[in-house]
Amino acid sequence: MPVQEIFQVGEDHMRKSVEHFHMELQKIRTGRATPALVEELKVEYYGTQVPLQQIATITAPDPHTLLIQPWDKTSLGAIEKAILESELGLNPANDGTVIRVPIPPLTEERRHEIVRLCRKLAEEARIAVRNIRRHMLDQLRKLEKEEHMSEDERRRAEQQVQKLTDRYIEKINEYLEKKEAEVMEV
Repeated sequence: MPVQEIFQVGEDHMRKSVEHFHMELQKIRTGRATPALVEELKVEYYGTQVPLQQIATITAPDPHTLLIQPWDKTSLGAIEKAILESELGLNPANDGTVIRVPIPPLTEERRHEIVRLCRKLAEEARIAVRNIRRHMLDQLRKLEKEEHMSEDERRRAEQQVQKLTDRYIEKINEYLEKKEAEVMEV
């Protein structure tokens, strides 16, 4: 495997790890209404479990309310049931055409729990990026052993791998800081 390919594959995996972490952060409740909170909720729809975003329009008309408008009115009950059974602690209000979901403000204790969860997710993402780095370094050493590159070339490549790793870990830290600030904002 040529060096360039090692870098392309490694960077692609690092980017996907960071994107996954960012998506996980968006699903975390912050006391502010965001459609990402419920988009992936599984709803029983004609005998099949489907994500809510596939059967309804989800909007946030104000920072404390979600508005869910199903395309098929017969699914209102199933959507309401899915929200109640989720671990989000939300109480939907069904008015026959749309479902309004008030987002209650978070307590100080709950905010700290959410920050801990965010930090745990960030550490998992950092570990994923470091594992990718380790894999890339192993491949570079293998190339050197097979005499496809010199020791100096390997060392330069290892420095580039470290710079790449540092860049993606910095992105993870930026996302974490933003989310912590958002959670702790009253």
